[in-house]
Amino acid sequence: MKKTAALAILLFNLSAGTTLFAQTKTGIHLLNSHKVSGDDGWDYLLADHAQNKLYISHGTQVNMINATTGDSVGILKNTPGVHGIALIPELKKGYTSNGKSGECTVFNSHTNAVLGKIKVGDNPDAIFYDDFSKKLFVFNGRSQNASIIDPVKDQVIATIPLGGKPETGVSDGKGNVYVNLEDKNEVVCIDAQTFKVIRRYKLAGGEEPSGLAIDRLTSRLFVGCSNKVLLVLDAPTGKKIASLPIGEGSDGVAFDPQLKFIYSANGEGTLTVIKEISADKYAVLENVKTRKGARTLALDYTSHHIFLPTAELIPAAAGQKPGRVPGTFNVLTFGK
Repeated sequence: MKKTAALAILLFNLSAGTTLFAQTKTGIHLLNSHKVSGDDGWDYLLADHAQNKLYISHGTQVNMINATTGDSVGILKNTPGVHGIALIPELKKGYTSNGKSGECTVFNSHTNAVLGKIKVGDNPDAIFYDDFSKKLFVFNGRSQNASIIDPVKDQVIATIPLGGKPETGVSDGKGNVYVNLEDKNEVVCIDAQTFKVIRRYKLAGGEEPSGLAIDRLTSRLFVGCSNKVLLVLDAPTGKKIASLPIGEGSDGVAFDPQLKFIYSANGEGTLTVIKEISADKYAVLENVKTRKGARTLALDYTSHHIFLPTAELIPAAAGQKPGRVPGTFNVLTFGK
C-alpha cells in the first residue's frame, strides 16, 4: 500500500461493530444547474428515468423538468404545502402529499392531468409506493399517523397510529415498511399486510432522524440524523451496525444498489458519499461540495445522477429561517 493511501485509511471500533473510514476522491462533481421557475420553498423531489423527468415539490405546485436539459415539461398546480411525490408506472398515476390541505393529489403521470384528490391525515409529508403490498403509504406529520391508499380505488383503506412525527419511509419488498420518527429518535416497522406497527427501534446515538434508505440485498437501513451521523441498522432486528459522520443539516438519504453508494444531502452545502463495502463495513469516501440549502435529493438509479434543489439564501437572524433570493431556485445535477 502506498504511503498516501495508508494515511487515508483509518480503522476504528464502534460499540455496534467495526467500521472502515476512508477519505478519497469519488469523481462525483457538478454536471449541471437547471433554473426552475418560482420562489417558494421546496422539499422532496423524484427522478423518473423512464420519462427522463424530474418532479420537484415547490410551495403550492410541483415543477416538472427534463432531467437532461432542465426544460420545463409541466407544472402541477394547487398542491398547497406539497412535500412528496410518488409514481405508479403500471397505473400511469402519480400522487403528491399536500401538507397544508391534508390531501393527496392524484394525476396522470403521462399527461399531468389531475384525476382527483384524496383526504388523508394532518400535514402529510413523505409518500411512497410499496411494491409488495401494492399500496401507497402517506406519512402525516401533525396527526402522527400513516394513511394507506389503495391506488386502484384511490381510497384510504387504513390509518396507522405511529406514536411520533414520521419522516421518510421505505420498504424491504418483503412485507415490511420502515419509517423514522423524528421527535422520538426511533425507526418503526409496519407490517404491510396487517397495517400494524410490529417493531420499534430506538436510535442509540442518533437524533432527529429524517432521511432514510434501504439496501434490500443486505437488509440494512441507512438513517440520516440531525446530529451529523448516519446510522446503519440491521432491518430485521434494529441492531446498530455502524455510525458514520455526515454533514450538518441532513434531510435526504439515498442508496445506489449498483454502485453500493449511500448519499446524504446536507443543508450545510455538502453531499456525503459512503461506500458499502460489505453488510458490516462502510467507508466515508468524500464530502462533495454542493450549495448551502441543498438538503434533499433524488437519485436516478440508471444514470446514477444525484439531483439536489436549492436557492441562494439570505442569512437569517437568530431563531429564524433564512430567506431566499428571488429568481435563484435551481436543481443541481451531480455525477461522474
